[in-house]
Amino acid sequence: MLAKNSLGLLFALGLAVPAMAQTAVTTTVTPRDTKTPVPAPTSAAARAEALTANMTQALGLTPAQQEKVRAINTTAVRNVETARQRYGQEPAKLRGYIDDVSLARLDRLKDVLTPAQFSRYQQKREEKMGFPTIRGNQGTPPPGLPGNRGDD
Repeated sequence: MLAKNSLGLLFALGLAVPAMAQTAVTTTVTPRDTKTPVPAPTSAAARAEALTANMTQALGLTPAQQEKVRAINTTAVRNVETARQRYGQEPAKLRGYIDDVSLARLDRLKDVLTPAQFSRYQQKREEKMGFPTIRGNQGTPPPGLPGNRGDD
């Protein structure tokens, strides 16, 4: 159960691609699938590098942006690894810590990416995760909680 929760949390951090690849060690190649499976990076630095390479390709990062994004990703991946080791037996604490790392990473990425790149990044994250990643008014509040429309 912890591994499943950790994987969901990695989606929030944007680290799901390397993490998911680790869970699928072998892949059956069908006639429609012409890509050869690539082994998942095992070290934090390798995962951060893979994440940076994906972002570079998807967002068209400049070399200067690429270096800054690499540093951000490396810090985030290392922080998540530290949290896994420290809070591996405490899923609630682990989830909270990963959420904090994710939000800090988003703030730092927002300062490095252009508005168009950040928007595209957010859009791709939402597609992967299935829900918006920006905190704020996200529609109708749960029953019993007031909406922020001034009609309470």
